[in-house]
Amino acid sequence: MSKQEDYKTLLAQVRAMVKDETDAVANMANVAALIQETFHFWWTGFYRVIGEQLVLGPFQGPVACTRIGFGKGVCGTSWKERKTLVVEDVEQFPGHIACSSESRSEIVVPLIKNDEVIGVLDIDSERLATFDQTDKEWLEQIAEVVSGVL
Repeated sequence: MSKQEDYKTLLAQVRAMVKDETDAVANMANVAALIQETFHFWWTGFYRVIGEQLVLGPFQGPVACTRIGFGKGVCGTSWKERKTLVVEDVEQFPGHIACSSESRSEIVVPLIKNDEVIGVLDIDSERLATFDQTDKEWLEQIAEVVSGVL
């Protein structure tokens, strides 16, 4: 299957999985697992906005940074700018926070509910330039579904 087809199937699975579940942690955990099982990225997970920080939520992959400040690193910048960031080489991103030296590229999608960023979906790859416009478009749709049930 193509990446596009994988995402189409994944989006349908996400919608079905979160439709009747009201617990935010359960939904984030299962969505992270679905993405990880589909694409086998280095790290897939969520950070939740709590006060002035992003706090680590459910994830799949190695140990991660627990807290990230507003506007700090790729995740904090996505939160601040309220937009998806696709980073081909994390070493070239100003202020990148190296939670893992294995991470080489990253995509971060803000979770927006009632016009407020409530968290981010963060995905890292151990390869350069892993993420593209296709990933951005489909992951934004997945983030929209997740935001609706948080």
